[in-house]
Amino acid sequence: MLQETLHLLPINSNTSFALWEITSQRDLEQPSIFLTHGTFSTKKVLNGIVEYFTQKGYTCWVMEWRNHGSSPKVSNEPFDFEDLAKDEIRLTLEYLIHQKGIRQLDCITHSGGGIILTIALLHFPDYQQYISKVTFFACQAFGASINFSNRMKIQLGKYLTGLIGRIPARLMASEESESYYMMKQWFDWNITTKFENRTGRDYKKEMEKICIPIFSISGKGDTFIAPPSGCASYLKAFDNPQNKFLLASQSAGFQEDYTHSRIIHSRTASQDIYPLVLEWFQDY
Repeated sequence: MLQETLHLLPINSNTSFALWEITSQRDLEQPSIFLTHGTFSTKKVLNGIVEYFTQKGYTCWVMEWRNHGSSPKVSNEPFDFEDLAKDEIRLTLEYLIHQKGIRQLDCITHSGGGIILTIALLHFPDYQQYISKVTFFACQAFGASINFSNRMKIQLGKYLTGLIGRIPARLMASEESESYYMMKQWFDWNITTKFENRTGRDYKKEMEKICIPIFSISGKGDTFIAPPSGCASYLKAFDNPQNKFLLASQSAGFQEDYTHSRIIHSRTASQDIYPLVLEWFQDY
């Protein structure tokens, strides 16, 4: 039976976020995994893989972004990918390393969770030494404009989101809405194919400074948010020969052509993909 403990970590006097400690064997020394979701999501998208790894003897630390899931709601405080990287990711790693005494951990992220982890490690490179390996599920930042249709969808999405100020969760068949302030970065990165912050810092050029081995998993059925070519381009920017790329498709022997959500949150993913991630983490 899983044991879940909620830690609320403060960002400032008005804002905090949820960090879940999930384990099945609290009395034992266990290896740790840090996990976080992407846009429009909560920890629920990670429930399957968390259950799998806790059963394999890991303690899972699941971080939910501010205003998402169990994190307290703050209505009038805009934030974007860079804020999440500099605050939530930084504070989580600081807490795990300095408060909990964890000296080595692996990481699993879905979609935008991989983007904010990337940005955080570029701003705070000292944390790299504590991370053994990373697995990205469906992660890309500047490679969604693979054809005319996608480019038009992204440009129209940016325009409409700017008009109404947010993307409602119901339109994405998801749990959380996202603001225009948040999504503008993703739209701009994919329209321009650049990966820059608000001051023009070029993250794409710096990604090779992250030397942690990364396993990037992409689904053939993910044709818009994180298409396989976009995920491959994102991984290539790290320029690390230890990195590994996987395209999960029926033609490669998987049970389905995985879509953006099903690649991490489905019964077939638990059978097809989770064991490959475990093998990746245990292959030293």
